[in-house]
Amino acid sequence: MAWAAGKVGSEDFLNTIASDTEAYHGRLTKSREFSRHAIEFDVHNNQKETAALWQMASALREAEIGNPVEGRQQAAAALELGSTHDTQILAALVFARAGDQARAEKLADQLAKTYPQDTLLNNYWLPSIRAALELNRKDPAKAIEHLKPAQAYELSSLSTVAICVGSPLIPAYLRGEAFLQMHDHASAATEFQKLIERRYLVGNFFMGALSHLGLARAYAMGGDTPKARVAYQDFLALWKDADPDIPILKQAKAEYAKLQ
Repeated sequence: MAWAAGKVGSEDFLNTIASDTEAYHGRLTKSREFSRHAIEFDVHNNQKETAALWQMASALREAEIGNPVEGRQQAAAALELGSTHDTQILAALVFARAGDQARAEKLADQLAKTYPQDTLLNNYWLPSIRAALELNRKDPAKAIEHLKPAQAYELSSLSTVAICVGSPLIPAYLRGEAFLQMHDHASAATEFQKLIERRYLVGNFFMGALSHLGLARAYAMGGDTPKARVAYQDFLALWKDADPDIPILKQAKAEYAKLQ
C-alpha cells in the first residue's frame, strides 16, 4: 500500500481490498474508512465510474449486514457518480437485498432489455437479483427456480465487477437463504458449505464469513446442536474484533446464546 500511494488504479484498488478484508472480519468502521478513501481518491482523480464501483461494493455490505437504509443511500449515490453496466448490476442487487423492490425490478428489466446477449448478466446476475426479490416476498421456491441458470456459472470469476477478485458465489449464498426459508436445513447447509470450502475462490469477500452463520442456522434448524455450536463459534471467531453494533452480529450472538 505504501508503494501504491498516489497511483491511480493501485491506491484505490488496494484500499478496496483492505476494505474487503476488514469487512470479512466485521470491522465495519475500518472497512468504511478504506472504502471512503478509495472513493475520494478516484473522484479527485476524475475516475468517477471506478469510484462508483467501490461505493456500490460498500452499499452491498451495508445491505447484507442489516443496514438497508445505508445500503440504499450508498447505491443511489454510486449511480449518481457513474451509471454503467457494472454499477447498474450491483445497484439492482443492493436494492433487492435492501428491500427496494421497485428500483431493483426496474433496473433488472432495463439491464435485460439492454444486454440480451450478456452471458453472465443473464445467467448469473439477473437470476441472483430476481431470487433476492423472491426472498423478500417469502417465496423461496421461486427464488430457487430463478437461480437454476446460475448453477453452471456461479464459480465464474467476476473480477470485472468490483466486489471480489475471484468468485463470490452469490447464487449459492442466496440459494442457502432460500432453503432456510423452506426449512430444508440439509440443502441450506450444502449451499453455505460451497463458500466455506472454496476460500481459494471467495477470498476475502464478506459473504464467505457470513456463510459460517448461515451454516450454523442450518444445523440449528436441523436440531444438530453440536455442529451448530461449532459453526456459530467459527463465525464469532472470525468476528471476534467486529464492531459490536452490527445488526447481523447481534442476531448471531442471540441465536448462539439460545444453544447454551
